[in-house]
Formats: sequence, C-alpha cells, structure tokens
Amino acid sequence: MHNTTWSKTLRDYLKKRENKSKNVSKSSNEEELEIFTCLYKQFKGLQEDHVNVPSLYSKLPSEDEPLLLKLREESRALFLQRRSRELLDNDELQKLWFLLDKHHTHPLHGDEQMISYDDFLRVQEEAGQKCKSFFQASVFCKLLQSDPFGRISIMQFFNYVMRKVWLHQTRIGLSLYDVAGQGYLKEPDLENYILELIPTLPQLNGLERSFYSFYVCTAVRKFFFFLDPLRSGKIRIQDILACSFLDDLLELRDEELSKEMQESNWFSAPSALRVYGQYLNLDKDRNGMLSKEELARYGTGTLTDVFLDRVFQECLTYDGEMDYKTYLDFVLAMENRREPQALRYLFRILDVQHQAYLNVFSLNFFFRAIQEQMKIHGQEPIKFQDVKDEIFDMVKPSNPLRLTLNDLIRSGKGDTVVSILIDLNDFWTYENREYLVPDLSDEV
Repeated sequence: MHNTTWSKTLRDYLKKRENKSKNVSKSSNEEELEIFTCLYKQFKGLQEDHVNVPSLYSKLPSEDEPLLLKLREESRALFLQRRSRELLDNDELQKLWFLLDKHHTHPLHGDEQMISYDDFLRVQEEAGQKCKSFFQASVFCKLLQSDPFGRISIMQFFNYVMRKVWLHQTRIGLSLYDVAGQGYLKEPDLENYILELIPTLPQLNGLERSFYSFYVCTAVRKFFFFLDPLRSGKIRIQDILACSFLDDLLELRDEELSKEMQESNWFSAPSALRVYGQYLNLDKDRNGMLSKEELARYGTGTLTDVFLDRVFQECLTYDGEMDYKTYLDFVLAMENRREPQALRYLFRILDVQHQAYLNVFSLNFFFRAIQEQMKIHGQEPIKFQDVKDEIFDMVKPSNPLRLTLNDLIRSGKGDTVVSILIDLNDFWTYENREYLVPDLSDEV
C-alpha cells in the first residue's frame, strides 16, 4: 500500500513537470498579465475570481471626492445626450406624418384618416429604426376603437407618438438637474429647472427680472405641496411627469392663451402676481413677514383666532411670523381643500392632541370659536351637539367616536367639515345652503 502511494505521487510530479515544460513557450505578455493580476489582487485584498461578485450598490461619491463627482456628472451627461439623440426630432416627426398620410387606409371615418394593421406595418418598414418602438401590436390594440374595418385613427396614433416623445424629452430635461442622479429632484434642483425655463414661456415675457425669484418660489411650492406631502424634501421625476403640473406650466408657451385660462393656471403671470400681491397687502408693517394679526385678514377675514393660533403653532415661522414660502403652503391648502394633500395639511392643524384623529373634544375646541364669532355679529349660536351629529353623519367614520384623515378623504366631505370648523363665513354659507342655491324646479 505504501509503495503504491509513492509511485502515484511520483507520476503526478512527472506529469506536472511535463505540463510546465509545454507552457514554457507562453508569451511574455501573458506572463506579465498573470504577474500584474496577482499583484493587483494582493494590493486590493481580493480573493479568488469566483468570490469577487460585483456589488449591487455603489456608494455615491462625497463632496471630498471632486474627481469622482465630476466623472459621475460627465458620464450622466453623455448618457442623457445619447438618449436624447435616440428621440425623434421635428424633421423625423414630419416624415412620419407624411408616411402615415401616404399609407392611410380608405375609406375615411367621417373626416378622419384611418390606417389598417397591414398599412401600419408598411409605415413601420419605411419609418426607420427610431420609430420601431411605436409600431407595436400592443400600441395598435390600445388605439383600436369601434371602427368596423378594424383600423385606428392616424391623428390619434400621431398624438400618441408626440406625447411619448415629449415625455422622454421632458424626463431627460429634468434628469439634467438631478444632481444626485437618483431619479428625484430636491427643491434647489427644481428651482433651477423652472428659472431656466422662464425665457422659453412667452406668457411670462412681461415678468420683471426682479420678480423671477418670487415666481420660481410660487411655482416650486405647488410641486412640493402636492407631490411631497410628507415633507421629505425631494420629488421623484416619475411623479412630476405623471401629474398635470408640467402640462399647466408648459401651457404658457401658447401666446394666445385666453385670460380665463391664465387666471385658472397657478403658474401663469396673473396668478403668481395675484398671490404675491395678496401677501404684500396683508403685510401691513412691510417687514416681509406675516404676523397672526396680519394673516387674520386673509380671504373674507373670518378665520377664527383658534385656527390661526394652531397655524402658527404647527407651521414653520420665524420669531412668530410667517414667510412667503410658508404662506404659499397655507394658500394652496385653503384653495384646494378637496385635495388629500390639503386635507392632510389642515388635519394636522385640527389635530390639537396629536392623536391622528379628531374626537368630540377637538371638534368642540374649534367650534366654540365659531360660536363666539356668531355672538359678536349678533347671531344666535348654533348648538355644538347639532353640528357634531351632522359632521359624523356626513363622514360616517369607521369608528363612531373619532374622525381620521382617511375618513375625511374617503367621505368626500372633508373640505366641508374643515370649512365649518375654521371659518365663520364658510359655516354661515353651509348653514344657509338651501337658501343660497336656486330652486331649479321653479325655473323649470
């Protein structure tokens, strides 16, 4: 047994020597590469190749690593430029429209040109590689409606392509301001984007440059109020694209936008000037901030003192006074009370005990101020018990003793509940709603 082991060891040794002699002819480059690889692994403390699994997470370079930051910035810019070149430009869109018009399928559907799936594929062959992603069977099926010949509208398809191109262009444009490269924008990032967008919007040509900072602040607050209700300080680019705010903002490219459309658009010059003008009118001592007494004149001037006290307790203030940015959040909440984000803002103010729900104590705490204002104006106060029962009947909460934010949102009556607790004028309007609404039966 012993001799067998030695003979096997000897044979193995001779075999290794033989293999080594065969590899003597290996090139010097290969030897250098092996030596370099070995030394590099030792220097980096790396183990064998099968253990060196690539990391799924790479830490972002810090401010102390300017070279890495610059490298990351340049690589992202090159990537976005490459993606931008993959999009259809104006000439290519015109060519696509020409091909669709050329290959449309008869007969017309009313005044609309239609195209069958066979002709749809013919256009794909002539349109080129850039258009390939638009000519999918799934896209054709999405646009298919009630045409008896199984065709789709050329105009609808072209609008679909235009919308897709616009979304990709906008995403790339927003991504250029994404400093962290993580798919979201912080407040300074969005401010820079809107500031550089102003010269491209004809409807804002009349704004003085000195007002730009206030305009940008006004525009950015709407994005963050509705898309960042938890105040994380950042908004996903995906969420910006999914909402309608960018559409409203880019609507200002239309030089013939009607006065009514401008007044209803938060981002228009008249709207921004209106909000800022209100702020200046409220600021009686001209110190650039609003005290509780100054904010009390907001709207019809009938907000209760209790509500205003809670606003200044819960919102960010400076030496007990409110700046323009905090005022914008307040205005957005008051003007959009039906929206969940506005209700979240107002619910935080109404939740005196910070219990994440409103109970009878909370409701009575605010309604007492309404009763006191009614006495001041010579009106007979309404009993709290009646109002409380009416509120619970409207909301129908899951727990009959408390109202949560979800209860208010789900009921669709959250704006009404909030209004009758914080504003005498709104409460009076609600109480007299039957007399204020015209009787349609009499008109008929």
